[in-house]
Amino acid sequence: MFPDLGEFNFVRKILENSVAPDPKAPGNRDWLPAGDDCALFDGWLVTKDLSVEGSHFRLDWSTPEQAVEKHIVSNVSDISAMGGVPKLAVFGICVNKAWNAEVRDRICRAVSEGFARRGIALIGGDTVAGECGMFSTTLLGQMEGGSPLLRSGARPGDGVYVAGTLGKSAAGLWLLMNRPDARAEFAHLADYHLAPQIDERCGAELVKHGVCGACMDISDGLSSELNHLALSSGVAIEIEEGLLPVDADVRRLADRFGLDPLEFALNGGEEYQLLCAFSLKNDIFLKNAALSQCLTRIGSVKAGSGVSMVRKDGRVEIVKAQAWSHL
Repeated sequence: MFPDLGEFNFVRKILENSVAPDPKAPGNRDWLPAGDDCALFDGWLVTKDLSVEGSHFRLDWSTPEQAVEKHIVSNVSDISAMGGVPKLAVFGICVNKAWNAEVRDRICRAVSEGFARRGIALIGGDTVAGECGMFSTTLLGQMEGGSPLLRSGARPGDGVYVAGTLGKSAAGLWLLMNRPDARAEFAHLADYHLAPQIDERCGAELVKHGVCGACMDISDGLSSELNHLALSSGVAIEIEEGLLPVDADVRRLADRFGLDPLEFALNGGEEYQLLCAFSLKNDIFLKNAALSQCLTRIGSVKAGSGVSMVRKDGRVEIVKAQAWSHL
């Protein structure tokens, strides 16, 4: 029985939809330290992400539900990038003292329903109050067979792929910051930035179909993630401009306001789609139609180092990492 106190009732509302933990523990005792999208701890894939009000979400732009959803997706995408499925969560929240009762209640429901809808058991956490809102999640996942996909798994001859389309989140952010009057016209982009929607089982499906290769999520921008992948694997990566699946609405926004769609596609963060490199020896696209629609080949892995891009006119340019830095 929860005491009739504000904090206890707040926690109760978060836990009211909590699913029961899966009684099956990981069947191995592998270990992997920091350096990939997740650590591997006694068989568990473990990741942690923070979302800070003013940096990752703004409630004058987004609904409380969108802010929570974006936070959960940022964690789930890390588990997916390793080829796993999320199972357990420890959630912490700093409640902004300025949030009114309605906002607090909506955040409670969004957290509770967001984890439950994905079958993630919420097993603990903490609640504090301060001058700035913040969400913090430690998420644990498991492999459902196969080995984790690592950033170091790319090999010469592999194809390089991305899931979904590119540039949506960065274009949505540009829109909110520079042309909020056009938000209704480009609602898809604004909504994606505020609450990204990805195929959360994409990584697990790759592993299920026998893929052995490299993978990571696009959180800091494709240019940076390509360089991370190349450096971690000790290879060179060559992509082709003409193959990049730049989102149609990103191209339309760029055309409307005289912008470069390639800038959004290459250097835009918070995309949370997967970037992967693997061989097609298992021909997963014949086995899984959904993956064939989700993944687009954008280039190849070669011997050497660094990342380059073949432009549409045949010129070859070096792709430098343009990572977002929080510091």
